[in-house]
Amino acid sequence: MGEIAKLLPRANIVTDLDVADKAQFFTAIGAVFEHGSGIARAGVAASLAAREKLGSTGLGQGVAIPHGRIKGLREPVGAYARLLHPIGFDAPDSKPVIQSFVLLVPAEATERHLELLSELAQMFSDRSFRERLAGAAGVDDVAALFESWGPQTACASSPSAR
Repeated sequence: MGEIAKLLPRANIVTDLDVADKAQFFTAIGAVFEHGSGIARAGVAASLAAREKLGSTGLGQGVAIPHGRIKGLREPVGAYARLLHPIGFDAPDSKPVIQSFVLLVPAEATERHLELLSELAQMFSDRSFRERLAGAAGVDDVAALFESWGPQTACASSPSAR
């Protein structure tokens, strides 16, 4: 099991998030973290919005990886959300976002934060992985996909490996 799966509790997986824009998304995902991980929703939303002002966390291909630092957080924690309706995220390819992984890290996190973001970027650059997540029936299926993902999985499903 990869690092990402270890920091993604099932309570932080949402497969039908109904939001209309980024601001609503940050508020809603804050509520997910509050319920699933006990982190105050307002702090989550504020941290994500502040980071987003520095530049879009939209990767392209319908994916965003918003991330923020949370004072008092001891270990990184994540949440996965599949949206009911795509929302604009100022991604480089101008495509709206339908899937998002939100990463929260301790305020003092540095290298580990970057390593986790790198692993997430690798995961979501894999078209097969994105498509399987998009089609996953529910929370358990999404969790299983994150648990089974690894470099060998990505290589086996890459176009150059076929």
